[in-house]
This record gives sequence, C-alpha cells and structure tokens, in this order.
Amino acid sequence: HVQLVESGGDSVQAGGSLRLSCAASGYAYDKICMAWFHQTPGKEREGITGISVDGQTSYSEAGKGRFTIAKDILENTLYLHMNILGPEDTAVYYCAARYGRYPPSLVVSDFGEWGRGTQVTVS
Repeated sequence: HVQLVESGGDSVQAGGSLRLSCAASGYAYDKICMAWFHQTPGKEREGITGISVDGQTSYSEAGKGRFTIAKDILENTLYLHMNILGPEDTAVYYCAARYGRYPPSLVVSDFGEWGRGTQVTVS
C-alpha cells in the first residue's frame, strides 16, 4: 500500500513559480506510475501531468509548457515544477499512483492511491 504526502503548496503572486513534492512510502518509484491532479471547489478533479515507470510523460493543455513533472527514484519523491502561475491555477493539488507499467495517464479512475493534497493559491 503506497502512502503519498504532498507538500510545497503556498500563496504566490501571478507570474510566480512553485515546486510541489510528493513523498511516497510503501513502494518503490520504479514500480508505479504517477500523476498530478488539481481540483477547485465545485469542479471535478483534473489531470495535469503524468509519468510512467520508464519516464514517459504526458501533459494537459493547461500544464503544457508551464509545468514539468519529474521523479527522483532514489528519494522516492515526485515533483511538479510550476512556472508562470496565474489565478486559474489556484486549486488543491494531488499526487496519485498506480502499480504497473502503463503509459502516463491523466484519468482519475486509473489511479488507486492518492495523497491528501496541498493548496496552491495564486493572486
């Protein structure tokens, strides 16, 4: 059973940058696919970017060009580098995991393990 803990959420001004982290325990990063999602009140959770076991990545239109996903296998940590943030990026950000060798996914139902989220506020 993977446990995921996000951190790094903060309040920033528009145009700024943040790096979110997701520490995993209970399973090695080289066995699980990972992804970042975000959610605002009243809306469904949306995928931003995903990464496969072998490092393939995918991005939503909202994340493409501004956000970068990366994983440190030795540290068992997933990162989301966010640049040129705008008010539309205000949300709770979640990391998610699924076991096995799959292509990167941004689909909520593909993932069985979730962190509790970290709040990002852009003003």
